[in-house]
This record gives sequence, structure tokens and C-alpha cells, in this order.
Amino acid sequence: MGKTYERIDGRLRAFIEAQPVFFTASAPLAADGHVNVSPKGRAGTLRVLDEQRVAYLDFGGSHAETIAHLRENGRITLMWCAFDGPPKIVRVHGTGEPVFRDDPRFADLVAGFGEADGPALRAVVVVTAKLVSDTCGYAVPFMDYREERTLHADYFGRKSDEEFVEYCDKKDHNGHSIDGLPALPLPLPARP
Repeated sequence: MGKTYERIDGRLRAFIEAQPVFFTASAPLAADGHVNVSPKGRAGTLRVLDEQRVAYLDFGGSHAETIAHLRENGRITLMWCAFDGPPKIVRVHGTGEPVFRDDPRFADLVAGFGEADGPALRAVVVVTAKLVSDTCGYAVPFMDYREERTLHADYFGRKSDEEFVEYCDKKDHNGHSIDGLPALPLPLPARP
């Protein structure tokens, strides 16, 4: 049976930190806007900051939907599923804020991720939990984790930060979401 919590306690934190993948869900306010769900991975790119907040590194790609939705309304849900071990799903329902490269908090937040920091980092997304919930994961299949994919880090590792900034400028849905909401500040500020 599912339960709700006011904070991320030690048991929930241990579960969250043990999962190799999580999902973000966000949406614009417009009723005809596009709901977005994104998978997130890369070892070490999510941290539980305290009992109310988690943060993850937002790397460059072809879209910036989550960032656009957070800039418009701040609503976000993060979800983790157990693909091995006991069946479980944990969600953090809350508000999120993208902390961009030119924000004075950026360097300190990134430093906490250690070696997970890497090329193509656009922002750190900080999520404050309003509600934490868990449910059974009885219908989630068992899946074996093999290894991290290195394609993203390898591809962007061959680009200088200046080339990455140019890459972001050229992508259709980095500066604005598919619904036209402001997303990344372009040109993307340089890394401090």
C-alpha cells in the first residue's frame, strides 16, 4: 500500500541513491501544452541535498522542456522505480528551479557532485519536495543493469565549452520549448 511522507527520510534516501535511472515529469500551464517525461541517468548526477531537496545535473541535448516548464511554473515530479530487488516506486512531488551557469550558487552546487560534473553541463536543477510518496512496483519488470552509456560524455567531451555554447544556440528547442516557452538563456553563459 502506498504512503506519503513530508520528507525524504533515511530509508527513502537510500532507495533513491541506489537507483541508476530516474524520470522527471513536468508540464506547461496551458491545457493544450505538451507534458514532458524525461529519463535521467549518468552515475553520480543526482544528489539528495537534505530531507526536503534533491538536485541533479542537467546536461545539454536536443531539448530543454523541463527547464522551460520550471521557468514558467516550477512544477515537477521525480520518480524512481526498482528494476531489481523488492518492488518499489518513489516519487518526489515538488517545485524545481534551474540554477544556471551565471548564478552565484552554481559553482558550489556543482562542486558537490565531484567527478559526475562533465562536459555539456547546462544547469543544476534543485527540487524542493512538497510531498514524497511511495507505492508498490508490482507491475515494474525486473531489468538488469549492465553499465553506463558513455556516448553523451564522449560526444560532448570532444567539444570545447565555446563549441557547446554554439551547439545550444543552433538547436531548435534549447532556447524555447516545443510550446514556445523560454528555456535556456541563450547564449548559454560560460562556465565559471
